[in-house]
Amino acid sequence: MQNLTDTIRDTYAEAARRVTAGGSPACGCGPSAASACCDPITSNLYDQSDAAAVPEAALRASLGCGNPTALAALHPGDTVLDLGSGGGIDVILSARRVGPAGRVYGLDMTDEMLTLARENARKAGVANVEFLKGRIEQVPLPDGAVDVILSNCVINLAADKDVVLREAFRVLKPGGRFAVSDVVVRGEIPPEVRRSLELWAGCVAGALSEEEYRRKLEAAGFTEVELETTRVYDLEDARAFRVTSAFVRARKPTISRGCCGPTCCQ
Repeated sequence: MQNLTDTIRDTYAEAARRVTAGGSPACGCGPSAASACCDPITSNLYDQSDAAAVPEAALRASLGCGNPTALAALHPGDTVLDLGSGGGIDVILSARRVGPAGRVYGLDMTDEMLTLARENARKAGVANVEFLKGRIEQVPLPDGAVDVILSNCVINLAADKDVVLREAFRVLKPGGRFAVSDVVVRGEIPPEVRRSLELWAGCVAGALSEEEYRRKLEAAGFTEVELETTRVYDLEDARAFRVTSAFVRARKPTISRGCCGPTCCQ
C-alpha cells in the first residue's frame, strides 16, 4: 500500500503548497473525473461564525466533508485528537471549544500540512494545541490519552481501516467518544473505482458502506455506534452507488470487553 500512501501524501502536500502560496488547494481528488467530488464535498462546511474564528488559510486548506467540531459536543477541559488534521481548521475550532483547560492534538503525515497548520494556529492565537507527525494507523500517543477523537474525511483514505479504528480505540480513555465526519457509500463501488489511486487520494474509492463502518467499529470494541447522513451527492462517476457524507459517532465502553482488573475498569 506504499503507492497509495505516497499518492495521498503528495496530493495533500501539493494542496498545502498552493494554500501557502496564497491560492486555493484545487482539490484532493486528482485531475481526472474524480475531481467532480471536490466542490460538492468540500464546500460550505463551516458557518460564518466558525469561518470567522480561523485564519483564511486554514479555511482554504480544508478538504473535509463535514464539520465534526460542530457535532461532537466538545466540553471545556476535554483532550481531543484530530486524525489527519491537515491545515488545522478543526484543531483550532476544537481548541476554542475545550478552552485553556483542554488540549487538542492534530496528527498528520504531511510535512507541508503540519507547517501550514502550525502557522494557522499561531495566527489564531490558540496555545492549547500540538501538531504531531505520524500516520493514523500508528498514533504517537499512549493508551487512554484523549477524551474525543475527531476526523474529517480522512479515515476513508486509509488502506487498513481496521488498524485505524483499533488505534482510535486504544488512545481513547474509557468512556471516550469517537466523532468523525467521513464519506460513506450506498451501493456497490465498481472494481475499477476501487483500484484508482486518484479516487483513493480524493474521496470515493476507499469509502465504506454504513454497514461496513458499523461492523468495523464494533469489531474494534466500540459501542453506541450511530451514523447520521449529513449530505448526499450526485456525482457523474457514481452511477452504481450513492456517495454521502456522514457523521459517525461511537463510544469506548467504560468497562472494556474482557476486563478483569482495575486498569481497564476505570
